[in-house]
Amino acid sequence: MRRRPDSDPTRFATLVLLCIVLVSCTIVYAFYTIALGPSDTNAPEDDVGRDVGGGGGRGGCCKGIEGLELWGAAVKWGTDFKFNRPEECCEACRKMCEGDGGPCLCDSWVFCGDRRGCGSKFGECWLKKQKDPLAPDRHDGGPTVSWTSGLIFGRGQGVIGLETEYGIMHIKLFPECAPRSVAYILELLTLRHCAGCQFFRAEGRGRFWDAKGNHLKNEPFGPPYALLQGTPEVQGGAFEKIPSEFCLDIRRGSIAWIGSGPEFFISLANHEEWRNQYTVFGMVLQEYMGITEKIVGLPTNFDVWNNVNVSVLEKPAPFALRRVDKSSA
Repeated sequence: MRRRPDSDPTRFATLVLLCIVLVSCTIVYAFYTIALGPSDTNAPEDDVGRDVGGGGGRGGCCKGIEGLELWGAAVKWGTDFKFNRPEECCEACRKMCEGDGGPCLCDSWVFCGDRRGCGSKFGECWLKKQKDPLAPDRHDGGPTVSWTSGLIFGRGQGVIGLETEYGIMHIKLFPECAPRSVAYILELLTLRHCAGCQFFRAEGRGRFWDAKGNHLKNEPFGPPYALLQGTPEVQGGAFEKIPSEFCLDIRRGSIAWIGSGPEFFISLANHEEWRNQYTVFGMVLQEYMGITEKIVGLPTNFDVWNNVNVSVLEKPAPFALRRVDKSSA
């Protein structure tokens, strides 16, 4: 993925070497698949509330932010509910937020994992319910805080709108996979304006991927690279680099940072060749991908960024982040 020329270069310069390694891995994988028998790793395309990635799926990531204590109404008291690791506390909350159509009983968790700082509270896992999951009640934060906290968005929760003049994309956020990334997006959600938020690079699938985003056999991986690239960096504000939070594979609709941000992209294809290279923090719901396709279809100009051919929009497409009606989410 390439940033604009005034940004640091990223990993597309190693794409050829990566493809060679992937071919070798594919051969080994195929051998073991035949020898050990098949396994079902495909998740329904529209089931973004559960598992949306490869190895890689949301079932494999359950993370929080160290040095953060979230407040909220307790649904499970930590004094009588203890674990050894924060991931176990996260999973306990997620289990209370699973199921079809039922209420999400737990949408946040708080774990005390610093033996020295926590003292007798070490291992306490508090499961909580926020009044507003998109604006969680923050009690304390900083390097002296011994608590680790995280959010869990169940089905119908954690959906925000990315508003453009071509329509509003509905985006499902993945805080248990990329908690710091989602925390930044939730901060942007509180702003009335997003000056500087725009898409500037647009590349279709070409002949390399089908309409569902599947890569076609014996075809190259680009250019074009089947993506819509932009930035949510607010003009006049300082952006703090976001640490890598690799967990999910790049699927059609995935939203991921380029490097540590602030530039990001929405993928129009399944990019298995980009495994563990980008932090995926959300996904455009499939019924709204038509808006993404519409922007990608706008007039573009040819350019070269760090020896990579790219397609740049003739006129950048601004966007803003909005809350969406709960019924539509």
